[in-house]
Amino acid sequence: MQTSFSELEYATKKKQTRRDRFLADIEAVTPWSALVAAIDPFYPKNEGPGRPVIGLERMLRMYVVQNCFGFSDEGSEDAIYDSQAIRRFVGVDLACEQAPDATTLLKFRRLLEAHRLTDSIFTTINAHLAEKGLFLRQGTVVDATIIAAPPSTKNRSGKRDPDMHQTRKGNQWYFGMKAHIGVDAASGLTHTVIGTAANVSDVTQAQALLHGAETDVFGDAGYQGLEKREENLGVPVTWHIAMKRSRRKALPKDSEGKRLEWLEQAKASIRSKVEHPFHVVKNLLRHRKTRYRGLAKNTAHLLTLFGLANLLLARRWLLAQDTRTAS
Repeated sequence: MQTSFSELEYATKKKQTRRDRFLADIEAVTPWSALVAAIDPFYPKNEGPGRPVIGLERMLRMYVVQNCFGFSDEGSEDAIYDSQAIRRFVGVDLACEQAPDATTLLKFRRLLEAHRLTDSIFTTINAHLAEKGLFLRQGTVVDATIIAAPPSTKNRSGKRDPDMHQTRKGNQWYFGMKAHIGVDAASGLTHTVIGTAANVSDVTQAQALLHGAETDVFGDAGYQGLEKREENLGVPVTWHIAMKRSRRKALPKDSEGKRLEWLEQAKASIRSKVEHPFHVVKNLLRHRKTRYRGLAKNTAHLLTLFGLANLLLARRWLLAQDTRTAS
């Protein structure tokens, strides 16, 4: 295929932008062939007359771009036309073809939702990372964060999303859903994701966040009483739940109080790893509000986001390993 002038000009530019570096990292650490293999059985094939089906990997790359930059379907299409870096990542040459349109991306996303393929994407990414030795699975940190939903009723139905609910955190009220995650205590990578309405208590989801092979479980003070719940009786793990703030402030200043304070600090240092995936999803991938209507669609979206977050958190280790292998 003949290279266009814009491609040549872009290839010879001296400065590499942050977007260039970011997409290069995603390109290098994503297990593309494994993801394509997981989706391919459900992807439509070219059969008979009609419009040719766009290649699966190209649509997958466009979907990854959408989730990495927080684009809408229309915004993803526009970004391919606006950004040479994104065009190269997706594999579109405007000199001889058009970019996949927003409707095509919408149909691809609905295909993933209908067949629960975002679960497969999340599982495939984690299997790839486990092969690289990044999941140690001896301990799990559990936590949850609120994802806000639009509270407005100015929509077609004239109602708020019925799957979303209101909850109070401190003195502030929030409307939306919760993302509950289980994170590997050693690597800080997410192995389990559950989406619920915002008013669902964190402690009720803790058991479902365990993969079953861990020996220790860590949680903040919101998980107090976790070990006494019926579903957790007899579970062969050691529960390390943070002390309530009021009780911690009342600790004596003697040697026993200092020992307990040191223990709380040690538990907090391990629990802090659960904040890294939340940071990537909310700040780097720009997901602070629900994008779709309904709990099922938004949970499917969270699985893709936390899968990408795992790749981003592990990218330095993966790229360093590839460098050592190449040398």
